[in-house]
Amino acid sequence: MAGISRGTSPAPPRASDDPLATLASLPGVADSVESVRKGVDRVYGHRVMRRRSNEVTSEAALRGARGSAALSGADWALEEVRRRTDFGVDGEPRTVGAALRLTAESGQLLSVWRQSPLRVLARLHLVAAGGESADEAVGRPRLAGEPVDEPLVELPLPDSEEVAGRLDGLSRMLLAGTRAPALVTAAVVHGELLALRPFASCNGLIARAAERIVLVGSGLDPKSICPAEVGHAELGRAAYVAALEGYVSGTPEGVAAWIAHCGRAVELGVRESTAVCEALQRGAA
Repeated sequence: MAGISRGTSPAPPRASDDPLATLASLPGVADSVESVRKGVDRVYGHRVMRRRSNEVTSEAALRGARGSAALSGADWALEEVRRRTDFGVDGEPRTVGAALRLTAESGQLLSVWRQSPLRVLARLHLVAAGGESADEAVGRPRLAGEPVDEPLVELPLPDSEEVAGRLDGLSRMLLAGTRAPALVTAAVVHGELLALRPFASCNGLIARAAERIVLVGSGLDPKSICPAEVGHAELGRAAYVAALEGYVSGTPEGVAAWIAHCGRAVELGVRESTAVCEALQRGAA
């Protein structure tokens, strides 16, 4: 992406007005950022990327959707996801279908994200829910008293007023720009959305889709070939929830551990796409 080095956002504010940049200085975060950057650079330098990057992108999208669905309770084999066309309206098929739709939609929303992250989040919920606009809870943050279906995350649920305030704060922070590396921004977006669970359903799927949007839109992974969702699934649900608990704690150690967890997930996504590149080079895919 011309004019933007991979891993940072354009037009940053002064450091004193940039809370995300402060997180980048937490112990261990710089090492995670550097490790991710080197891994991404390596896969982008693979010779297959010069000729067949679209195929790698498509495969990364499929594998990322599978990983995200697995974390939300639908742990299907990759080939099952690849061959199925019927995803139904209930249970695991619905979860897998929602993950696939979100992955496809995310790439279409980059320009909107830069102008209105909250609008994108609303759109993602509508897409995840299958376009069920007749349900008044679809496409908007939950109201007081509305239940949330997110079995993976059992942390205390913020009330609707806190959700509204923190979503607004997150949006303002993103629109202001930041000097923080893309990994830090993506981890905070992901962590906030999981902590808040702002919608009645599909919050985990949406949080991971938003992480993807940040990683792509920042220029770190402009071709969307480093599916962090694969890494999150490989690291496992227990580690995912434990790292999120660290983020929600708000302690420097907990937040740094969450960012590092997200960094490891991206690196595992890099490893997955490197394997895809090697398979394409051998003619095995």
